[in-house]
Amino acid sequence: MNRTAFFDQLPTQTFDVCIIGGGATGAGCALDAALRGLSVCLIEKEDFAAQTSSKSTKLIHGGVRYLEQAVKQLSPDQFRMVRKALHERRTLLQNAPHLTRSLPLLTPCRSWLEGMYYSIGLKIYDWMAGSRNIQPSRWLSKTQVLEHVPQLQTEHLHSAVLYYDGQLDDARFALALIKSAAKEGAVVLNHTEALAFGYSKSGKVRKLEVKDTLNGHTYDIQAKVFVNATGPFSDQIRTMANAKSRPRIRVSRGSHIVLEKSHLPGNTAILVPKTDDGRVLFLIPWKDQVLVGTTDLEDELSDTPRPTLAEEKYLMSYVNRYLKTPITEADIRAGFTGQRPLIEAIFAKDTKSLVRDHEVEVDDKTKLISILGGKWTTYRLMASDTIDAVCEQLKVKKDCSTEQYRLAGGEAYTPDLFLKLQQTYGLTEEVARHLARTYGTEAMDVLALTQENPDWKQPLVAPHPFIQAEVIFARRQEMACTPEDLLYRRLGLGLIDAEATQRVYPLVERLLQ
Repeated sequence: MNRTAFFDQLPTQTFDVCIIGGGATGAGCALDAALRGLSVCLIEKEDFAAQTSSKSTKLIHGGVRYLEQAVKQLSPDQFRMVRKALHERRTLLQNAPHLTRSLPLLTPCRSWLEGMYYSIGLKIYDWMAGSRNIQPSRWLSKTQVLEHVPQLQTEHLHSAVLYYDGQLDDARFALALIKSAAKEGAVVLNHTEALAFGYSKSGKVRKLEVKDTLNGHTYDIQAKVFVNATGPFSDQIRTMANAKSRPRIRVSRGSHIVLEKSHLPGNTAILVPKTDDGRVLFLIPWKDQVLVGTTDLEDELSDTPRPTLAEEKYLMSYVNRYLKTPITEADIRAGFTGQRPLIEAIFAKDTKSLVRDHEVEVDDKTKLISILGGKWTTYRLMASDTIDAVCEQLKVKKDCSTEQYRLAGGEAYTPDLFLKLQQTYGLTEEVARHLARTYGTEAMDVLALTQENPDWKQPLVAPHPFIQAEVIFARRQEMACTPEDLLYRRLGLGLIDAEATQRVYPLVERLLQ
């Protein structure tokens, strides 16, 4: 992953496909296309996964809420989407075992009738997953529930249903896709903004002027096919290519707050099955913290969405409704907001009722391919459908081969890798586990840097398990260009501890230099 070398390739090459957008879907498209033998260039205006793809609820799931909507509305579209997502859930867990894990979730119930309702619903969820189910759901008594999560309030607790979904490190997963695509021959560029398209005589997009936003230099990218994979920003690229394009995307904001682990120890998450405004909410163990989210409100598109005070209070109110120890604003360690790209539906009254499925659109005039909608769990299917459309334009027949592909760091990963790291480099168990779960087998490359400079084995910032070598590795091997790239995506510290992020910023700047 050498940014300078990648830029040097732009003037000398006509790519089969140029992908605009370096989030989950764009990265998935780049890997899929490269594995099909196509020449690939991917550009991202900010950093890889800087927007929605690093600000999710970190779940790999079929969507319990979508299943409930499917049943109530007798919606075949919702059923199909849940089934596809449940199939893909297992694939994500297998393809990046270091960045994913199975996650037990408790759904508290206030009555026998409510327990029966959710127990039946989650048995349907199990049944739809079929042989690819993680573990079967179970209806637990009040006593059993408190053995799992003793922090739950008991006043209105009757029982709970325990079921299983998956969890992922979303920013690192997107980066693993990018690194794997580069390994397979793709040119990948962050901090590279699309400025203007160029066209053939027939009106098809054939060229894209881009700018390196770090130094202002501009380049032309020549490609046979262009893909728009910019998520909530899709309409901007569609309009850039064809000014007559009508808007297709409605944006929904999902905000989260982060609390100390002490508020929900253990590894079991809580699903609040129904909020006062008809949504679901999660309290999830995440990187030795507790992640609470998400909201779901229609929003204006923004490069810098942030949680509002009203959203923070909304999320806090449900923590205080379900956990014994109340929290205040002082307990919030960090917060973040992601914007979901929902495909416009003519009769939808609000964003929470829109289907989270995807659509591949090919513009009649310019032949720009746009991948619209979707969600993290189905990124691979979205990429497959998109690259099928690319191959159709190129008039080649090459099949998708990503389902069995182990991503960077996951190739020979085993759950006991942390023990080898601990013994070989004299690490604490906490640091060894962190490195194994973040880098997989590439953790050995990170730690090899400590032989070049023993100081890089030192902690980066207390009380977190990061070490200084990770900054060097991110700069040399993962195209981290700015402190924000490092703190918010490569490490994710900025999303879990705002105070520690500010404290370590000067050191990160020095190490990057």
